[in-house]
Amino acid sequence: MTTAPAAAGRTTDAAFGVLHEIENRVLWLSSAIVHHANRVRPNPSGLKVGGHQASCASMVSIMTALWFRHLRPEDRVSVKPHASPVLHALNHLLGELDASHLSTLRSFGGLQSYPSRSKDPDPVDYSTGSVGIGATATIWGALARRYAAGGLGESPIGRQYALVGDAELDEGAVWEAVVDPQVAELGELVWIVDLNRQSLDRVVPTIAAGRLHGMFAAAGWQVLTLKYGTLLEELLTRTGGQELRERIDTMPNPEYQRLLRCPAGDLRDRLPGTGPGAQAIRDLFAGVDDATLMAAVRNLGGHDLAALDGALSKVDDDRPTVIFAYTVKGHGLPTEGHPQNHSSLLTEEQMGELADRVGTDLADPWRAFAPDSAAARLCAEAGARLRRDAVPEARPPEIPVDIGRTPAGVATTQAALGRALLDLTRSAPDAARRVVTVSPDVSSSTNLGGWVNKVGVWSPTERVDWFADDAETILHWRERPTGQHIELGIAETNLVGLLGELGATWSRWGQPLLPIGVLYDPFVQRALEPWSFGIYAGGQSILVGTPSGVTLAPEGGAHQSITTPSLGIEQPGCTTWEPAFALDTEWTLLAALSRLGRADGGSAYLRLSTRPVDQALARVPTDPAARERRRRQVVAGAYPLLRRPGAQVTIAAMGALVTEALAAADRLQNLGVPADVVCVTSPGLLYRAMDARAGHGTAVDWILDQVFPAERATPLVTVLDGHPHTLAFLATLHRVPARRLGVSRFGQSGSLEEVYRHHGIDTDSIVTAALDLTQ
Repeated sequence: MTTAPAAAGRTTDAAFGVLHEIENRVLWLSSAIVHHANRVRPNPSGLKVGGHQASCASMVSIMTALWFRHLRPEDRVSVKPHASPVLHALNHLLGELDASHLSTLRSFGGLQSYPSRSKDPDPVDYSTGSVGIGATATIWGALARRYAAGGLGESPIGRQYALVGDAELDEGAVWEAVVDPQVAELGELVWIVDLNRQSLDRVVPTIAAGRLHGMFAAAGWQVLTLKYGTLLEELLTRTGGQELRERIDTMPNPEYQRLLRCPAGDLRDRLPGTGPGAQAIRDLFAGVDDATLMAAVRNLGGHDLAALDGALSKVDDDRPTVIFAYTVKGHGLPTEGHPQNHSSLLTEEQMGELADRVGTDLADPWRAFAPDSAAARLCAEAGARLRRDAVPEARPPEIPVDIGRTPAGVATTQAALGRALLDLTRSAPDAARRVVTVSPDVSSSTNLGGWVNKVGVWSPTERVDWFADDAETILHWRERPTGQHIELGIAETNLVGLLGELGATWSRWGQPLLPIGVLYDPFVQRALEPWSFGIYAGGQSILVGTPSGVTLAPEGGAHQSITTPSLGIEQPGCTTWEPAFALDTEWTLLAALSRLGRADGGSAYLRLSTRPVDQALARVPTDPAARERRRRQVVAGAYPLLRRPGAQVTIAAMGALVTEALAAADRLQNLGVPADVVCVTSPGLLYRAMDARAGHGTAVDWILDQVFPAERATPLVTVLDGHPHTLAFLATLHRVPARRLGVSRFGQSGSLEEVYRHHGIDTDSIVTAALDLTQ
C-alpha cells in the first residue's frame, strides 16, 4: 500500500497542546503494539498474527479526549474490538499496564486480540469481540447496575460509554436493544460512533448518517453529530465556504476517501467538482496554502480534541446519548482512507517515519515521557483520578440443597420451576432476595406467574397497577424498584445480554445476584451466541428453556427443539440439566443457583418440559440418607431408576422420555428380557466424568460407578427428546453394543403418541431396540 502524502490534521489549539502530545503517543503505541506482534516478535509457524492499526487510528482522538477530559472512576467503557491496542496504550500511560505487556499482543498468555475482562492483565470493563455485543452490553450493564443499586444497597451510578464502529450498527441485535422501552430512560448511556464509513472490504457507498440519526432519535436518544473539526469549520466560514460544505456533505463516501489519497495539486483539482459552486471553491482554495488544505480535508470532528471535548460536555443525563463522530480510518497513518486498510500493516520504513513525526523512537518503542514533562504529569494526574477502589468480595447467601418437599400427583418440570422459586422465598429468604428472573414476554406461559405475583416486577420507578382492583386479573403487574422480575420484549438476544450483565454484578460492583432467564427452548439457539459470549466475559446465570423438544407436539416442527440437550457437552463454563421429575428440577435448580455469583462458579442451562408426568414414577426414597444419595446423583448427572435382577439391557433415558423408558422396561420384563432404567439428568457432567477417568480434566467420576457399574454392563439403549448423539458416548464407557434413539429431523403437529412414533422414540421403538440388542 502506497504512502499518502499527509499532514495529520489534528487539533492544534494551545489549550490542548499537552493532550495533543499524549494523543500522538497513543497513536504511536497502538501502532507499535500491532507492529511488534507482526513484524518483530518471532513467528516460526508463519501464521498471520493480525491486528488493526487503521481501526485503532480512527479511535485515538476519541479515546484520548474521553479518558483525559471526561472519564470518572465510576464510569465504565466498552471499547470496539479492533481498538484494543488503543485501550492498552492508554492503560499503559495511566500506569495500569507495565511496558513488558505491550509486546505480547495475541501471544499465548499475553494481551488478547480484543478487550477481555477475564484474560487481559489491565483494566477492561467489557469484553468485546463479537460484533454488536460490546455496544449493547452497556445497555444491559446500565440496567444491571440500576437493579443492584436500587434493590440491594447503594452503588454509585456512573455513565456507561460504548465506543462503537459504524459497521456494528448493521447488527440487528443493536436495534433490538435500542428500541426496548426501558432503554429510553437510561440517561447514563453514551454511545460514540466511530463514523469512518469503511467496513472490512470497502468504503460504504451510501451516506447513512441521516438515517441512523433518525432511528436513534425515534427511540428517544439525544443525537449529537460531530462532523467537522475547528480547522475545517473555520475554512467553511470564509467566502466560498458554504459551497464547500455543500460539496462535501453531498459527496459519496468513496469519493471523499479517494481525496485523502491525493497530493495537494490533485486535491485542488478534484475537490471543487463540476457543480455550480466549483468556481467559488477554487477561489477559496486560492487563499489557502497546501499544508492547510491537506490538513483541513482530514480535520473531521472525531479527530479534533476541542470539538470532541465540546460534544462530550453536551451530553444530556436525562436520556441516552449517541454521538456520531466523523473519522478517517487510518487517520494520521500512511494508510489513511485506503479502502483495503482494515488489516494492513505499516512497513518498517513507515513506522520509522511515524516515530520521527510524533517524537519517539522505533528502536525504543515503549520509551516513556520524560518524568518531569508536562505530558508525564498529565498522565500521572489522570491515572490517579481514574484509579478505582478494589471491588469488595461478597459471596451470595447459602443456597439450601433440598427444600424438603416430595411432589406427588401429576406435575410438569416447567411448573416445578415456579414452585421451587416460591418455596425458596420461604425456606431461604436471603437467597431468594438475590434471585432476579428475566423473560422476553413469556412469563405467564412459562409458569412464572406465581413468582411474579410474589416478588413484583422491577422498574426504576414505581408505576401504577391499573388492574389491581380487577377481580379477573390473575397475573398482577406491580412495577417498583424492589421488584425481582424484569420483563423484556420478544428479543432473545436482549434476554441473554441482560442475563450476562446481571450475572457479572458480583465482580463489577460486589453485589452477587442469582439471575434466571426463561425462554422457549426452540429459541435458545438464537440466544446461544451472545449468552456464550456473556459466559466468556464472566457473567454467571441460569438459562431455562421451556417448553422443549417434540414433546410440544401440537406446536409442530417449527417449535420443536432438537440440538439443545447437548449444550452441556459443548458449551464451556456451563452445566446442563434436563430433569425428568419435579423434585429433580428443584434439586438441579438449587445446585445451579449455588454456583452463581462467585469466582469459582459458572452458568447453567435447564431444559424443561410441559409434559404432565406421574411423580410416583420417580420412586423417591423415604429414608433421609437414601434421599440425599439420590439428590447427589441427580445433581451429578444420572441415577438408577429401576434395577432388575439379571438385567439383559439398560435403557438410559432423559427428561420427558423417562415415562416411555419405564413402560418399555415393564413390557420387556413380560417378554423375559429384564431391563435396568437409568435416568440421565446431565449428559455434560457424565461426559466430563468419563473424560476425567481417561486422564483428561479434573471432574469427579464416582457417579459412573454408582450408575453404570461394570458388573451391570449390558447392551445399551439411549433415548431422549433431542438429537441421539447427545447420549451416544455412554456406550463407550464399557464398550457395549448400543442403539441410540432420538430426534434427528423436523417434526410436525400431532398428538404426543403420533409425534413420538414418527420420530421413533415411543415405547414400541424402545422395546424393539432392546430386543434387537439382546436377541
